[in-house]
Parts: sequence; structure tokens; C-alpha cells
Amino acid sequence: MIHFVGAGPGAPDLITVRGARLLTMADVVIYAGSLVNPEVLALCSPYCEIHDSAGMTLEETVEVMREANDAGKDCVRLHTGDPALYGAIAEQMVELDRLGISYDVVPGVSSLFGAAAVLGTELTQPGVSQSLIITRAEGRTPVPEAEQLQLLASHQATMALFLSAGLLDQVQEELLAGGYEADTPAAIVYRATWPDEAVYRCTVGTLSECAREHEVSKTALIVIGDVLAKTGQRSKLYDPGFGHGYRSAKGGSTCA
Repeated sequence: MIHFVGAGPGAPDLITVRGARLLTMADVVIYAGSLVNPEVLALCSPYCEIHDSAGMTLEETVEVMREANDAGKDCVRLHTGDPALYGAIAEQMVELDRLGISYDVVPGVSSLFGAAAVLGTELTQPGVSQSLIITRAEGRTPVPEAEQLQLLASHQATMALFLSAGLLDQVQEELLAGGYEADTPAAIVYRATWPDEAVYRCTVGTLSECAREHEVSKTALIVIGDVLAKTGQRSKLYDPGFGHGYRSAKGGSTCA
């Protein structure tokens, strides 16, 4: 059996209980060595066979999985954050389906939510933004025409950019062309939840300058939007004047 497991954003104690349990039981672990905190591997048995996929191709990775499965061993494919976001698991699943090998997926804490925690912000706030756009800048990997950054920026919702820290000149230009004001709050979150995490707050108009100043070009998430200013309205859910199935209204509503 193959288990795709999300390792979380960095801190080893942010892996899920299920993911940790599977690591302790695994006979074979393939981990994304360029991204996963190696401290998580301390959960593995001393007899566990461990492979770093940083230097492996898809074919080599799948071959390790196939060999483990054929030998009746439990294999964990350990991805950073949550494997459903930029985890490249779909192509692995295609190959496992072709080989008739069973697998399951254990979700993890995404680096996006690690970044939100470090920033101390709620990504969706009443009256500010009720939508979150998760995307990446176009670099060596193309982006569909309808998902160009400039088009997505026109919504002016909260935006989180993965895999884009080295493209911030381009990112800044497209965000401004798409409709974000230059003074829209932004943040560069480097290695959220790792011991060396760093947060650099800036604006859309100063993103590239900020990245150069702090020499950030990879392993960082970019968050953009007015939610970073914490200017949202009070939610109706906890307003005394707003009744619902679990609580009766108490007097006049103070919600806008």
C-alpha cells in the first residue's frame, strides 16, 4: 500500500496524527528532501528504507513504490505541506493506477496556512474579501491562458502565490496591471514555521524591492490583500443580534 502523506509546512510537530502514525509503521519512505523538514523522519523506524526524491525522476520514484508494494511493504510518499497543492501527486497516481497499485492520501497543513498563522491574519474577512485565489506566477511551468496573473488580479480578492518568490518583478507588474493598488498590503513569508522563518511586510508596489532587500528568491509564500490590514467587519455569526439554529437573537444587531 502506498500512502501519500502531507508533512506540514515545516515544524515537525505540525504533521497530522495519522501521518505520524503511518511514518512510524512505514517500511519504505520517499520524501521530498528539498522541502520536507528532515526532523520529521525521526518518526521512522531505524529499519525503515528512506529515499530522498530530490534527485529522483518520476519513473525512479514510482519504481521504488512498485518494488515496495510487490514485497508487501508499506510505503509512505512524504510531501511538503498538503500534497494536493503543487505536490505533483496526480502524475504519480496515474502511474500507480496503471500498475494496479492501491494508494490513499493523508492531508497535511499547507504552507499557506502556516503563513497565515505566522502573519496572524484571517484570509477571509467580512466586508474585505470572501475569496482566496491560490496560484503561481508563470515561469518554466506555463499557466493556462485564462489563469494569467493579471486576469486573476482583477478580482482583487486575497491572493496566495506559491513558487513565485524568484519572479517578483514580473509578479508585481502583473498585479498592478490587473487592478491591485500599489499600496495594497502584501507579505513575503519565508519558510513559515521553520526555525529560520521570516516575515517581510510590504505592498504590491514594493514586492520586488522587498525581496531583493532581504535576498529572498525561493522557499517563500507571497500573500496579497487588504485582509493583511485586519480591517474586516464583525462577523454576523457571533453577533448577539443575529440568531441561528444554535442561538436566539439578543437585541438589535450591531453588524453592518
